[in-house]
Amino acid sequence: MKVPKQPRKTLRTDARALVETCAGLSSRLAARRITQFLDHEMAGTGLGLAQLGLMAQIAVASDDTISALARRTGLDQSTLSRNLRTLEADGLIEIAMVEADLRRRMVWLTETGARRLEAAIPVWRRVHAKLARRLSVDLARRLALEADALAQDVSERAKEAVRVG
Repeated sequence: MKVPKQPRKTLRTDARALVETCAGLSSRLAARRITQFLDHEMAGTGLGLAQLGLMAQIAVASDDTISALARRTGLDQSTLSRNLRTLEADGLIEIAMVEADLRRRMVWLTETGARRLEAAIPVWRRVHAKLARRLSVDLARRLALEADALAQDVSERAKEAVRVG
């Protein structure tokens, strides 16, 4: 009996397998495409998805420190600060030092920022409904929630490395 011949393993076949099966690459591609769609559809609001999301996170926060905002958004402090500076330059947010601890900074929406967010939310609802007709927004939410467990694992390993090291 003849054994079927296996395709020869090459860098190209290994790379193809990586591209076709990597959850990280697939999720990054999906995130970019969803963001591009939402940014395009919401262009009339003057806010991109990243700005809209940050402003919404600021609006719902009970802890208004930048470090808490970084945790909630999954952004490192430097990336978050860069994004916040843009919103601050546009007069949409204010950033101030905490009097009791000058190392901590707080962030909140300005009146202009609150009005801009309030005006953008109905547009976002329409655009999000359009998105939901094309893909499962529940699937995207489940992916984000399940990925939180990965972030917690990474955080715990980093803390352990600090204790050991």
